[in-house]
Amino acid sequence: MKHSSFIWFVLPSVVLMILFIALPIVSVVMQSLYTEHEQVIVTVENCGPFGCVEAQSVDQEATQALRDAQPLGKFAGTSVYRDRNHLAVDEVAAAWEASGSYREFWGTLMNLPFYGAMAFTLTYTAIVTPMTIILGFFVAIAVNSVARSLRGPTIFFSLLPMIVTPLVGALILFWMVDARGILGTALQWLANDPSLSVKASTPLMWIMLMFYGTWSSIPFAFIVYYAGLQTVNTDTLEAAMIDGASRWERIRYVIVPHLAPLTTFIALIQLMDNFRVFEPIISFQAQAHARSLSIAIFTDLGGETRLLSSAAATSVLTIVFVAILLMPVLVRTWREFDTK
Repeated sequence: MKHSSFIWFVLPSVVLMILFIALPIVSVVMQSLYTEHEQVIVTVENCGPFGCVEAQSVDQEATQALRDAQPLGKFAGTSVYRDRNHLAVDEVAAAWEASGSYREFWGTLMNLPFYGAMAFTLTYTAIVTPMTIILGFFVAIAVNSVARSLRGPTIFFSLLPMIVTPLVGALILFWMVDARGILGTALQWLANDPSLSVKASTPLMWIMLMFYGTWSSIPFAFIVYYAGLQTVNTDTLEAAMIDGASRWERIRYVIVPHLAPLTTFIALIQLMDNFRVFEPIISFQAQAHARSLSIAIFTDLGGETRLLSSAAATSVLTIVFVAILLMPVLVRTWREFDTK
């Protein structure tokens, strides 16, 4: 392909990426370096029949003039990143000096908002991503082995978690794990504890969120793997069968290497999607037990007082950590293509 043809071919994609990805990221980074102007407070004297009293009030004109002069706000540098709601540099240093053991230091660290959210986000990502890949792969293998006459209905039921609206699916599971629901009652019976409640237990709530995250993500991995299975060379499989390879050996030495690029693709998508976990926490009303980075951003942007600089700083840190998580997968992919 000629250079000119290639440029015109990729130009629309490049323009869209600049408009909808690069520029918003630059805007968020800029916003994270500024804080909102404080209101200008003036002291006024109110006089009445019984004398004069001094009171403080907001000078609306001066405040508005300050905001007009500096629309981005007051420059704060990296102070927002270092405050207690984010990296908490001073608090972490003080906790390290005061703690007598790693366990005590870890407990103090988890009480800080950002690190608590990071702990749940990383745990959720580390568990849901591999479970989605593994279970999606085995579901695809199982469906591909079903008789052709039954394959259509089987595919339909395998895709149900993706077809059902996420909020509806979350609410159904939320009702099932209630103390009066079928799963909640079963857990009470198994644990021999009538007072056991998933909604009141942080570990059980984490497990439920990860279970739901895996259940709702399996169809994506399944459909990608199933499409890849249709491209496996049947001659290679037949040769392996003639050589005496068992079903497991054919899967391990023929199918798995063939689907390796798809595994990389699924891992990239799932890492990015799981790291910004948001909907399950809202659907299960689990903010008291689980707080992710996306929930932290949502909290900063909600309410009457919008903390734009705080939300922007958390967004930038989220982007940085997503890039760090994706780096090993991207480097491996680069090396594979570089050796070809």
